[in-house]
Amino acid sequence: MRKNLKRFLAASLFAFSLNFAAPSVHAMPPILPYEEVTEGMHGTAYTVLDTSGEIRTFPIEIIGRMESGKGSQRMIMARTSGTFIEHVGGVLQGMSGSPIYVDGRLIGALAAGIKDLSPYTFFITPIEDMTPLWDMPDTKNKTRIQTVDIVKAVEERKKAEEKEKLRAREKAFDKMTRAEREAEWRDMIAALTGEKTEDKSGAAAEPETSEESDESAEAQEKTEAEEKAYFFTRGFNEAGLRYLQGQLPAGTTFIPLGAPGGNGRLHTRYDATLEGGQPIGVAVVYGDFSIGATGTVTAVDGKKIVAFGHSFMHKGNVNYFMTDADVIGTIAGQSNGVKIANIGSVIGRISQDRETGVAGVLGTFPTAVPVRIHVKDNALGTEETFGAQIAYDEDFLPALSSSIAYAAMSKVSDSLGASTARIRFAIRTNAYEDGKFERRNMYYSAADVGQIAVTELMQAVATIVTNTEKESDLVDVDVDVELSGDRQTALLVSATPDKTTVHPGDTVTFKTKIRPYRKAEETLSIPYQVPKDQVPGTLNLDIRGGGFVPVSPLMLLAQAGLEVPNDEERFKTTEEKLRDLAEAGQNNEIIIAPGASPAPTSEKELKKRIKEAAKASARAAKKEQDKGGVKLLADEKKREKKERFFAPYVIENVIHASLKVEE
Repeated sequence: MRKNLKRFLAASLFAFSLNFAAPSVHAMPPILPYEEVTEGMHGTAYTVLDTSGEIRTFPIEIIGRMESGKGSQRMIMARTSGTFIEHVGGVLQGMSGSPIYVDGRLIGALAAGIKDLSPYTFFITPIEDMTPLWDMPDTKNKTRIQTVDIVKAVEERKKAEEKEKLRAREKAFDKMTRAEREAEWRDMIAALTGEKTEDKSGAAAEPETSEESDESAEAQEKTEAEEKAYFFTRGFNEAGLRYLQGQLPAGTTFIPLGAPGGNGRLHTRYDATLEGGQPIGVAVVYGDFSIGATGTVTAVDGKKIVAFGHSFMHKGNVNYFMTDADVIGTIAGQSNGVKIANIGSVIGRISQDRETGVAGVLGTFPTAVPVRIHVKDNALGTEETFGAQIAYDEDFLPALSSSIAYAAMSKVSDSLGASTARIRFAIRTNAYEDGKFERRNMYYSAADVGQIAVTELMQAVATIVTNTEKESDLVDVDVDVELSGDRQTALLVSATPDKTTVHPGDTVTFKTKIRPYRKAEETLSIPYQVPKDQVPGTLNLDIRGGGFVPVSPLMLLAQAGLEVPNDEERFKTTEEKLRDLAEAGQNNEIIIAPGASPAPTSEKELKKRIKEAAKASARAAKKEQDKGGVKLLADEKKREKKERFFAPYVIENVIHASLKVEE
């Protein structure tokens, strides 16, 4: 008997612990079909309007149903009135998604107001047009980067911890006195009874809360049709917002507010639950910099939610952060107002962003790209490290990663004008050899060095996410920027070779003079190797900064009026494009390379040049063969590494020199 009592006590406490850990689950409420909605019906809307988090309600009256023909979105027109809604200022931007009930049945989500007209008349998206979002194809979030089911992971950890506690308690039970055992038994029975009572009252309270919402749905998240373009941001200063606005679709409006920061770490709520009328956030960037929108939950079915009643960015199948949200309050305007809310902790993943709303699942993460930016300003003696997570969206990743890097620079430095920037960034990805792409460069701009410093970062990310062969994994992005509040540029003055007559394969040293901005001239010795297959005659050379693009034969032919398609670029792989970027000249690099030869003036001269080039190529190949070397053609990974010469200045011009090549 004693042994059975011990086992029963342990089992009962274990069951109690599981019930205590499991979050409550909401079921789909009953629905009033669109076809049964008629003019004159009265109902209630539910939303949150202030920091109390209480779901408030306001009355609505159906004006009629609206259909614009085959394939168009169905809407229900309604109006509201009363002291409460008049005090708020009418239907506000930010209330979208607020559930509307008629006779205890859900008809849809408050979705859009009428801009510049009555703030008390609005449109409802039928719930029948929102729930199909749950069954739409979800092909995003399919990279090989593993995501985490946070609810499952935490529940398993809690179960393991509870088992350990119960084992310890079971062992302690044998050592208890009779009085202690009786007290333990009474406590256990009281706890179990209390939990059951709470469960019943909680289950009953959910619909009541939804009905109480009849007293509370006013201004939380009902985005009017125009609010589709409203984003809440955190971490961006004025300059950062201007740059961000230039990268996103025209008409986008940003409202700078608050959201969790913390060096880009995800703040998560693994046990979060939602119900209709509560606020919800959708974020594309989360961390020290955040970008997203808030609205209202329309309906919940288990872990599945639908919200907003209209699109976020109308992008279909997506991969965004689902967050909770904290309503701050409302701002009324003469023609329309706004409900303000903070994006909160990550609680799930938004997978659908379509005309009738957004949908997602609680307790799962979207694939995200962590971005770390370290910025140091030598002039001010300040430095800071920022972090953010960007939801993996191929359309927005390039623009958002560069926007975050620019915003970090503009926050650390009080001015990016007339400044010099040194930038290094590394991207871990399976789209590049060895799994890591890295690039360095140096920039100067009299207007805004930050905007040009992030261009190659944007280019690299865009190249990776637009891989035509497969979806690339983009593990993380690491950026280091060093800013100087002065002009670190130089002009090339002259380049004198140590010999003017050379043979193919010879090395020539150029004594190169540069004139730094407002400094004395400096002399540099730069070696140059004559190409082994160089044809005899005059070799024209360009001595230039790495940022200057050399004139190619295709450019000369284009100048001559000939149309020559560049298929080489079109058929390059993503890895080849990234390698070209990695090996491209840097602005502080001094490059000596063959310049463009004058275009042939006749067909005879063209044939002569082709013949000379063929002979030179054959001679170079024979030399390689005599040395016992084998030249692998088109082996990109085994290209000869050329010596590169870097100056501490951005080189701003090109000069020319020539050598006489003999056989």
